[in-house]
Amino acid sequence: MRNSEINFTIALDDDNIPETITWNATEKPDDGPSETKSISVSLWDDSQKNTMRIDLWTKDMSVDEMKRFYVDCLGGMAQSLLNSTGDEFMSTEINNLCEKMVEHLKKEAQ
Repeated sequence: MRNSEINFTIALDDDNIPETITWNATEKPDDGPSETKSISVSLWDDSQKNTMRIDLWTKDMSVDEMKRFYVDCLGGMAQSLLNSTGDEFMSTEINNLCEKMVEHLKKEAQ
């Protein structure tokens, strides 16, 4: 069996607010850690039958970037849901929500 790892390193300021987030993975195409402004990790707890979440973002990430990040996350979940379950209805509904949110973001930007 082959193992694969994903690692996150969070540099915190004196108030425990993330200043930098870096990540690295054994399957990553380029060598060395890469910097990001936000991570969102969801884990399924089978014993509790619920989701545990880790959401972190750096203090220099703008509100607009954060909103775009979450729209992108939802769009990715719609595709993952379709790939893993074949449920076109749920995937389409999530994508429809994403389209509404993109329109909202466009109006906000004007």
